[in-house]
Amino acid sequence: VGTEEGKIYKCSKAYSGQYLEVYDGHFMAVYSVKWNSFHEKIFISCSADWTIKLWDHTQKSAIMSFDLGCAVGDVAWSPYSSTVFSAVTSDGYLHVYDLAHEKHRHLANQQVVKRAKLTHVAFNPLEPIILVGDDRGGVNCSKLSPNLRRTAKI
Repeated sequence: VGTEEGKIYKCSKAYSGQYLEVYDGHFMAVYSVKWNSFHEKIFISCSADWTIKLWDHTQKSAIMSFDLGCAVGDVAWSPYSSTVFSAVTSDGYLHVYDLAHEKHRHLANQQVVKRAKLTHVAFNPLEPIILVGDDRGGVNCSKLSPNLRRTAKI
């Protein structure tokens, strides 16, 4: 669970009276925290402090950090690959990363809207489509490039 103070709390349904762990890494509000469905120890977070952080839940500090230059409204893991994730920012851009190909830069970014802040991003679990929502209630649909929708190798 992300907080307005920038902390992330790992909680349990069985032990609702206390937190299992506290992660300090963001300096402003945490807008989204998502588990990686391929790796049970890995999660990702995004914040108003302009950063995306990649975490191993067994470590107290982030294992990777990405500075996007403006507030990051949401982040989502791809259902097609364990290393692909996307994020949306308040300046209207969609950013797509693939850690298997480039660990320090986005693979793709595109301005989706000009006069609105992007607040949500979601991958379609069946089709190579990504949805992006903004603060004015708009939803934009984009088709992913073939190199960003390869199925995971198991």
